[in-house]
Amino acid sequence: MSKTVYIGVGSNLGDKLENCLKAIERVGNISGCRLIARSDFFRTEPVGVEGHDWYVNGVISIAVDIPAHQLLNSLLAIEAGLGRERKKKWDPRTIDLDILLFGQDIIDENNLTIPHPFMHSRKFVLVPMVQVRPDLIHPTLGETMTELLERLTEEDQEISPMGKVND
Repeated sequence: MSKTVYIGVGSNLGDKLENCLKAIERVGNISGCRLIARSDFFRTEPVGVEGHDWYVNGVISIAVDIPAHQLLNSLLAIEAGLGRERKKKWDPRTIDLDILLFGQDIIDENNLTIPHPFMHSRKFVLVPMVQVRPDLIHPTLGETMTELLERLTEEDQEISPMGKVND
């Protein structure tokens, strides 16, 4: 049975927008996955670090017929294929693909936590999520994406739309 999955897409190294578009194309080519929707892209301030270049961020939704761990392994392979090197947490990256939600599943394992533990506090996730699915209810918090976004203050993070991007 197919599940709807939401993936955060981001980059702050190289041609950031092109990195995101390539990653989305590759996600759509994963066996058992089909792209449903894509948000606009946003230029976003880095969170939790100083001195890093700004990100390009967006969200996609996909229909999947594969388990969460298989999807995670495919996303990690896409990141590696696009030059991502995992040296230390919060390093700049050519591409970052995060599973935000996997249907209404709740997963808490060593290498996979769904819902994404920080999504509700990150404007760079919630703004594009609201574009894609404003009425979607967070499976553990019980609030819609719109309600979660409305809780964040203007000071939480700077984010600006990049306009429509055709791929």
